[in-house]
Amino acid sequence: MWNVGVYIRLSQEDGDKEESNSVTSQREIIDYYLKQNKELELFDYYIDDGYSGTNFNRPGFRRLLQDMKNKKINCIIVKDLSRFARSHIEADMYFENIFPSLNIRFISVIENIDSFENPD
Repeated sequence: MWNVGVYIRLSQEDGDKEESNSVTSQREIIDYYLKQNKELELFDYYIDDGYSGTNFNRPGFRRLLQDMKNKKINCIIVKDLSRFARSHIEADMYFENIFPSLNIRFISVIENIDSFENPD
């Protein structure tokens, strides 16, 4: 069983609503994916609405990282890679070092990336 942390992010330039339409859209896409994949069990949503993806200093992401370290979750799902990070260098640090060391499965729905199904 995979305990899933759903990570959703939208930058501050994208709107000023309480919860933006894009956040809602990301949640719907990922919820549909979860329904299609019964081995994935939702643990929690981690949402950074109004935060840039150029760094990882975001409250939702920090909470996600803490739950990974505390072994509450062992899988992260994002709509697409741009929601996770804009910096390829920092993102690669997570993909190549941090996630493998914590045994974290990473899934990007739109790009059809799954580090468990296809580790390369």
